[in-house]
Amino acid sequence: MTAPVPKDVLTRLKEVLGPGGWSDDPDRLAPKLVEWRDRWRGHTPLLALPGSTAQVAAVIGICAEAGVAVIPQGGNTGLVGGQIPQGEILLSTDRLRAVRDIDRLDDVMVAEAGLTLAEAHDAARQMGRRFPLDLASEGSATLGGLISTNAGGTAVLRYGTMRGLVLGLEAVLPNGEIWNGLKRLRKDNTGYDLKQLLIGGEGTLGVVTAAALRLSPILASRAVALAAVSSPGQAIELLARAKEETGGEVEAFELISRLGVELAVRHLPGLRDPLDTPTPWVLLIEIASARPGAAEAALESLLSDALERGLIADAAVAQSGEQAKAFWAIREGQSAAQKPEGPAWKHDVSVPISRVAEFIETASQALVERYPGVRIDAFGHLGDGNIHFDVLGSVGGDPTLHAGRRDDGARLVHDLVASLGGSISAEHGLGSMKTAEALLYKSPVEVAALRAVRLALDPKRIMNPRVLF
Repeated sequence: MTAPVPKDVLTRLKEVLGPGGWSDDPDRLAPKLVEWRDRWRGHTPLLALPGSTAQVAAVIGICAEAGVAVIPQGGNTGLVGGQIPQGEILLSTDRLRAVRDIDRLDDVMVAEAGLTLAEAHDAARQMGRRFPLDLASEGSATLGGLISTNAGGTAVLRYGTMRGLVLGLEAVLPNGEIWNGLKRLRKDNTGYDLKQLLIGGEGTLGVVTAAALRLSPILASRAVALAAVSSPGQAIELLARAKEETGGEVEAFELISRLGVELAVRHLPGLRDPLDTPTPWVLLIEIASARPGAAEAALESLLSDALERGLIADAAVAQSGEQAKAFWAIREGQSAAQKPEGPAWKHDVSVPISRVAEFIETASQALVERYPGVRIDAFGHLGDGNIHFDVLGSVGGDPTLHAGRRDDGARLVHDLVASLGGSISAEHGLGSMKTAEALLYKSPVEVAALRAVRLALDPKRIMNPRVLF
């Protein structure tokens, strides 16, 4: 249990933050103390709202001296509870929103941690570039949070996770010192890479305040389609053909269960299923090319060949940008579409692409046998092996009973994932939800090494103390 924060520490924090730099107003705090799915609720004696890196350093320095714990928070879009305080100081990056520089020759944008992903997209676009990280929460997810959780999203197949998109970082370390590592280098082979420790560190090794981000060209042509497939195995075969035929121009390859499509059409306004053949699975495929018209031609060729080979039963190609957005809304609206159906067990897992079909089939069968009536909504990033394997209760069943079985069901799913050489957290992080469970799947050697790193940088364990090892 977190100890109460001494009054003199609160007084000092308010003084260094100044007017507008802090709040203890319950109405101001309320939206920052509950997780989007309403699974975690928290409390804090003070919301710190630093307006500069220097103020972040002052806050962390005071807390380090007093041994007071701090929870960094970005856009509060996390799904594993790591951003929700339980009595700690809550440090928000809301006011760190500047785009410090964009350089077309370096293909780099330097931006502060509180900038939303949508704002980063807009800033890059205005300079004729693209920041190629895409996910559904772009309007609220912030760069600092995305870095701290090593976010993935829908374009990992082509551009990689956040680890591959960050060239340099500025951060405040757990002792309050500022590390200026905002390099723009593609190559820097001078020892340990501190930024890679901070990326995916969930705020345990410091507070990211700014980043130098890798930009990409805006591509000339883009084509999106939905395709009907009978099995994940067929989808994987089509993925391999798509990568071979396009020479790496496949930008997204998303798998959606039939249940997921039906829920999206039922619960999300304005959506319809554009496919005439209701197969058990649907693929969303996006191809992008630097050559005008090339993406459309490549997608048409891929789908025609797939129809002839029996890999797909039907396909619908978006004929406009608005139609492409509607196709994507089916995929990106999966979590929102599940909400009216009651509690769901959420599993953010990854396995080798070659074993995705085996995982889905085996896990689905095991869960249905143990909990008759449950419904499986599996969807996600087939191109990188990341499946969101969500389990909904039976129609008309007891939602409280279903929610109470979550941990038992997760253990079954995660044991299978581990046996297939996978990970129990592909892109959401561990947070409060999975930190203890992760110890079951990591070797003692690895855990000891991770703990040694943390102890060296944060000996008082003040940074997000309930998260990671």
